[in-house]
Amino acid sequence: MKELLPILPRPSRYLGSEWGVTIKDPANVTVRCGLAFPDMYEVGMSYLGQKILSETVNVHPQFWAERVFTPCEETAALLREHDTPLTTLESDTPLGELDAIAFSLTHELCYTNILYMLDLANIPFRAAERDTSHPLVIAGGGATFNAEPVAPFFDAMVIGDGEETLPAILSSIEQAKATGTSKDDLLKELATISGVYIPSFFEDQGPHTPLKPLLPGYETVEKAIVADLDKAHFPRGQVLAFDAIHDRLTMEIARGCTRGCRFCQAGMIYRPVRERSLETLGDILTRGLDETGYEETSMLSLSTGDFSALNTFFTSSFDQCASEQIAISLPSLRVGSLSSPIMERISSIRRTGATIAPEAGSQRLRDVINKGVDEEGLLEHVRMLFENGWQGVKLYFMIGLPTETDADLDAIVNLCLKVRDAAGRHIKRLQVTAAVSPFVPKPQTPFQWEPQISYDEIYRRIGYLRDQFRRHKRISMRFHEPEMTSLEGVFSRGDRRLAEVVEKAYAKGALFSSWKDHLRLEPYKEAMDEAGLSWDEFIGSRDPEGALPWDHLSCGLTKKYLLKERNRALDEKITEDCRYNACHNCGVCGVGEKKSTLKEQAKIKDIRPRMIFEERDQEGEQPPYSVEIPDLTIKAAHFRLWYEKNGPATYLSQLELQAVFERAFRRAGLPMSFSAGFHPMPRLSFGKALPVGVSSAAEWINVYLREDFEPVEVIKRLMPTMPLGLKPLKADRLSMGKKQPQAVEEVFELSLAHNQEAHLARWKDFMETDKYIVEKRTKKGMKNFDIRPLVKEITETETGLTLVLDWREAYMSPLVLSKHVMNDASPLEFQLTKVAQRFS
Repeated sequence: MKELLPILPRPSRYLGSEWGVTIKDPANVTVRCGLAFPDMYEVGMSYLGQKILSETVNVHPQFWAERVFTPCEETAALLREHDTPLTTLESDTPLGELDAIAFSLTHELCYTNILYMLDLANIPFRAAERDTSHPLVIAGGGATFNAEPVAPFFDAMVIGDGEETLPAILSSIEQAKATGTSKDDLLKELATISGVYIPSFFEDQGPHTPLKPLLPGYETVEKAIVADLDKAHFPRGQVLAFDAIHDRLTMEIARGCTRGCRFCQAGMIYRPVRERSLETLGDILTRGLDETGYEETSMLSLSTGDFSALNTFFTSSFDQCASEQIAISLPSLRVGSLSSPIMERISSIRRTGATIAPEAGSQRLRDVINKGVDEEGLLEHVRMLFENGWQGVKLYFMIGLPTETDADLDAIVNLCLKVRDAAGRHIKRLQVTAAVSPFVPKPQTPFQWEPQISYDEIYRRIGYLRDQFRRHKRISMRFHEPEMTSLEGVFSRGDRRLAEVVEKAYAKGALFSSWKDHLRLEPYKEAMDEAGLSWDEFIGSRDPEGALPWDHLSCGLTKKYLLKERNRALDEKITEDCRYNACHNCGVCGVGEKKSTLKEQAKIKDIRPRMIFEERDQEGEQPPYSVEIPDLTIKAAHFRLWYEKNGPATYLSQLELQAVFERAFRRAGLPMSFSAGFHPMPRLSFGKALPVGVSSAAEWINVYLREDFEPVEVIKRLMPTMPLGLKPLKADRLSMGKKQPQAVEEVFELSLAHNQEAHLARWKDFMETDKYIVEKRTKKGMKNFDIRPLVKEITETETGLTLVLDWREAYMSPLVLSKHVMNDASPLEFQLTKVAQRFS
């Protein structure tokens, strides 16, 4: 694929040259695995799970885990046009040449993207059609607790935690390669690994009938579990994405949640709660920031505010982050789970947004779903936010929850109004936003038997709410697409009959169904009709006494517990969090005389909650503390850093370079000066933006530092922190003024790979003309533009031309200018390299 980079859209998605990537010699590797994320690069690089698995695999010298993401449709068309298969990022290896491809199934709307990636790799869709000449295709992630709609496409799935399971799978592949083991025997070996589900070892006997196990002793697959997170590999120096939706140092402070929200699949399947120790987290934070240079860190768990040592860890982390303008994000916060001192400190660095998830407007419905949030506590939480400078709050709600009525919808609006009024009149730019998502019943939860409201009813309830919100100021509503929710509902509780639907929908063009601008229900509905299946059947209610498609997959929860919680929901009864209260006998833990239902894992592991403190360290009165932020606006030195930009870095945009350099300066220990104001930014400035696809031997960036260094020391520190293709050359001292000299002329080498004579002739004709009018896009639309004065001189070379471009009167991208002269030549036909800048 890399040979096509000059013509690929957003080529930085396919470079594989980010800071922190793992590169190995294939000659020294016995098993090669592709970690496949069925969505685009910027989404997949936000996913912590893939980073953890990459670290877990790559610590083994003989294994190599590389990344692959779903290319956009324009890129796919170019791959097919040039007969080029989908490849890995790191080594550009076709997926078909790997030993294993491990897909992350984080949600159900990615299923057609899996087939899309296999198709682009020329790999048969169905496991039954693949033999030992093909990679083993496996899957992991939350959706695998019922991935029956795609089970026929996978050789194996990992149910539960993957840190120990994936390396064990690769070890079995290594042994099978060495001994020439058949695929069937390899699968039998994999079936002995905890958490590995082999779909072909279970036979589909039709709807509403349990799958028939075909391998004796392999009737139920128990989830894999990492009992102690401190003993699991976690990436400190993470790969720094060139572009990611969530681009920060993410620390998983805990795994699992026992708050018991009855709609939440993650809170059920990832039990028990396991907290990382303060010592381990301190190491992750310190080494992680040193090795990445991130400007933001996130303390992640399913319920961050319930972390028993949050106050202790946050307090110890704050000064370290504040000293370098590093923001701290605490996602997944429950109302009342954050002390006022913590909130005060967060706001003093950078407010990253406030979100609260009451999930339901009325207390009655919050009790049904066991949310454990009351109105008084929510409003107190909001007041604390406003007192600490927040001016906007987003509230997450669900509609279509079991027992919901229109009165519960009215309660959503009323609660938003109370939140708005809690702010007081002094907050001038106040905005309260309700984000509304339709409820999807999920497997392995107390609501797995409940129906999902119909597509038409979703629209009715959204319309009802929108009418209510329009009547009020300073509150607004956003909603999740009903089409997306309806489709998710079909696949979340589907069975193997839907595999045919996935195949047919893909053939009809269904792709990126989790993207609002790509989702179309028509291919799925047509495929459902052609397969003779009913949409309503899959979103309908299920018989609590009947068989479910996922009955053979165990997350540890007993059906008795789930039914008890369902009954308590209908009785509007709360169940307290077992981590700080009595055990509710869910079946996962082996505590005291209780035996875990995860029998095979329990033989060798102590499956129980692992907490730092027995009680939350935020309970009770919290002493106030002062907030002291160092002065980061000091300007002690000003440098112009000259650097080369070639190889894979050629395809980085100016915006992407901004983040690359900022993080490189942090890693190098070169303290940047920041602007003042609400959102401080490092004082960095570039010259004219180099077009994507143009390399350079003479680029520069200006930077203010808070400490003075010798220029040679700046280069020495920066040199080892740069990703492939970016090489610092020298540092020049500048005056402390903001305005600095800019180039008036730039010199480029134009290398011609194809049609050299024809292109040289066009350049000669161009130089002999007085005017050369082209259309140029401006803010006011397309305008005629004479590009002839921009080219001062040309000199023919062995490989093409040397161009001297004059920017005194006007500017145009040298890439665009060259294409105009050469009759829209393909970027595959030539390469531009800037070799000099002239300032007078």
